[in-house]
Amino acid sequence: MAPSISTVSVRTPDGSEKSLGAYSGKVLLIVNVASRCGFTKQYAGLQALQDKYGDQGLRVLGFPCNDFGAQEPGSLEEIKSFCSTTYGASFELFDKVHATGSTTEPYTTLNQTEPAGSVEWNFEKFLVGKDGTVLKRFKSGVAPEDAELNSSIEAALKA
Repeated sequence: MAPSISTVSVRTPDGSEKSLGAYSGKVLLIVNVASRCGFTKQYAGLQALQDKYGDQGLRVLGFPCNDFGAQEPGSLEEIKSFCSTTYGASFELFDKVHATGSTTEPYTTLNQTEPAGSVEWNFEKFLVGKDGTVLKRFKSGVAPEDAELNSSIEAALKA
């Protein structure tokens, strides 16, 4: 059975807890992001997905992560400033997380998604259905423009 993130709480930039269940009825694309990674240019594509599908109910949620090559060393304010000024990214960012090793939510739950195991690098993507069920996992090399990712988002939005 696919894991559900409906009962998972995560830390917001202001330090408060937010339940991902608050996004019930929305399709989520959860991504561990980093500002100094070869995949960092995906920020622009992630924002394009938010712009393209946001009115239909997609929410891109970014979780800064410094687990891989220490490629996200900055403070949350530095990260947000970099993302908005460099890539025009305005999708929701949360507090830093650990996606591998001693994980923090949402990754403790997301890493149960088939194929199960820790996130392997920055910009791994998890597509979550309107009911909070994790539908699919996409590796870092799958760009936001990828046809399979877009068709999976469209199918989830129609479900």
